[in-house]
Amino acid sequence: MSRIGLKPITIPAGVDVQINDNAVTVKGPNGTLSMDAHPNMAVSVEGSEIIVKRPDDSNQNKSLHGLTRSLIANMLTGVTEGFKKNLEVNGVGYRVQMQGDNLVMNLGFSHQVTMTVPEGIKIECPSANAIVISGVDKQKVGQFAAQVREKRPPEPYKGKGIKYAEEHIRRKEGKAGKK
Repeated sequence: MSRIGLKPITIPAGVDVQINDNAVTVKGPNGTLSMDAHPNMAVSVEGSEIIVKRPDDSNQNKSLHGLTRSLIANMLTGVTEGFKKNLEVNGVGYRVQMQGDNLVMNLGFSHQVTMTVPEGIKIECPSANAIVISGVDKQKVGQFAAQVREKRPPEPYKGKGIKYAEEHIRRKEGKAGKK
């Protein structure tokens, strides 16, 4: 039994939800998101709540039930509050800055690493060693944050690289010297 899928999703004030043939569209103060729910899932609006139902208890339908409910709940959160990822850049000479629509990073390579910001995502660099990625779509924000981190992942010996702000890097001891 899906505990997540059975929970109704309350629609916040100022958010408009439309459902046409399992195509869910959510409009809110921060923007609009839409998604096509799986054909097996029955999505309906009842009063000020969204209810997701499944036809039977097959394994696929049970897993899709919770997934569909979570995706719709994330859409509602995105159009009202938005999502944010904080990244930290650690290392001597490592720094980041915005130049127009591009994120320019000096990461210890012989060249600068430039990334174009995708549509629907906003990037801020409050300091030379911090990146704040925000947007309404949780998947896009997380994906772009992972792509930025991938350019120079944190290494365990000196701790240099790009890491999430809440991430803890397990440090390793270096090579043992001669005695």
